[in-house]
Amino acid sequence: MAKAPDKHPKALMVGLAFDSDGHKRVTTGKNFALLGGTEETHDDMTEKAMKINERLAKRGKELHEVSREEFDEIAGEVGLTRQPRPNQQ
Repeated sequence: MAKAPDKHPKALMVGLAFDSDGHKRVTTGKNFALLGGTEETHDDMTEKAMKINERLAKRGKELHEVSREEFDEIAGEVGLTRQPRPNQQ
């Protein structure tokens, strides 16, 4: 028996913003979910997630197909940088 195609993403970008103006904001899209933030912060997260998807499409790839290094490169192109973990030096 053939296996049904997987309708769930194999990778997901999650954006969490902790600033607030009293509104609850949730935006989902192709391979991303964004939660919280002021209108400005939430709009910025949405724009960057969509730009990452555009850059992936230009490369002919899906999110689950890129390495961490390639994702970091794409994220840098849209103005994001990886922050070191508190215990990493």
